[in-house]
Amino acid sequence: MPRRFLLAALFVAVAGCASPPPASVHTHDPASSTLQGDTSRPAQAQWIRTELYFSVGSIDGKEGAVSPARWREFLDQEVTSRFPDGFSVLDAYGQWRDKGAKEPERLSTKVIVILHENSAKNGASIEAIRLAYKRNTGDLSVLRLSQPAEVSF
Repeated sequence: MPRRFLLAALFVAVAGCASPPPASVHTHDPASSTLQGDTSRPAQAQWIRTELYFSVGSIDGKEGAVSPARWREFLDQEVTSRFPDGFSVLDAYGQWRDKGAKEPERLSTKVIVILHENSAKNGASIEAIRLAYKRNTGDLSVLRLSQPAEVSF
């Protein structure tokens, strides 16, 4: 019997520690990490994550190198103008072996990651970026990977 009383008292004590969640966790504090978003960017949205892979030259720097200044100019003119809300650029290493080649090309690579709404306008902007890079550099391809992404701000 005392054991049941002790368990009941423990249950009441632990239950008293619980409290309901606050009515609203949204705040106007810019340092808040509540991830509630705002009216233009809701807390969660179904968007697209697009990655674009750009060769900026061989790793030995001998052929086809795109200078840092030329890369920044490309970003400013072609990418930022189409996606002014933001994107990420990652440095990478890549390999590509053309049909019939014995050795792969070893390439310095830039990867642009863009999170965007799934719209015809954004799709056309992505294709315009790829085409502009190929025209500017003479590269034959810019790899595109697009997949659904659940984003939260």
